[in-house]
Amino acid sequence: MSGKIKISQSALVVEKRPVDIYFDKYAESHQNPTNKLIHWICVPLIVFSLFGLIWAIPFPYIKFLGQYNGFLNWASFLVAFSCYYYYKLSPVLSYLMLLVLFAFSYGIIELETLQKRGGPALWQTCLAIFVLSWVGQFIGHKIEGKKPSFLDDIKFLLIGPIWLLHFILKKFSIRY
Repeated sequence: MSGKIKISQSALVVEKRPVDIYFDKYAESHQNPTNKLIHWICVPLIVFSLFGLIWAIPFPYIKFLGQYNGFLNWASFLVAFSCYYYYKLSPVLSYLMLLVLFAFSYGIIELETLQKRGGPALWQTCLAIFVLSWVGQFIGHKIEGKKPSFLDDIKFLLIGPIWLLHFILKKFSIRY
């Protein structure tokens, strides 16, 4: 044996999953370290604030829910839709995103408690966070020198949060 490995001339074709194609495309406009850092701060804040804004929309009272009537609201539908979309791309990422949204729910409930004690209304707090976070995002893209991905495809508004989560999974060598 001469120690040489014979490699066939035919190319090995590895088909990428849709989630990886989205991540590759999203990464094209997120190369600058400052823009990436801004995204690590602003994307979760945008998700949290959007969740809170939708949570704050009055939801009809449903008698059979009884004491659980504040836990089903318009944000519940946002969770269902987004987690279903994420599940179709990657079940592991959808489960992780669901945990993140549960944590955000706790934060929103705390803001509601603050509101009841005389603090600002939930929607006002979330609107301020939302606007400031988007300003941060556009500053990041100005630094990057590239437009935000969602301007080409609206789906990238949903891809941003799981793009960040996939880095966490990669760090711990968890296949998504």
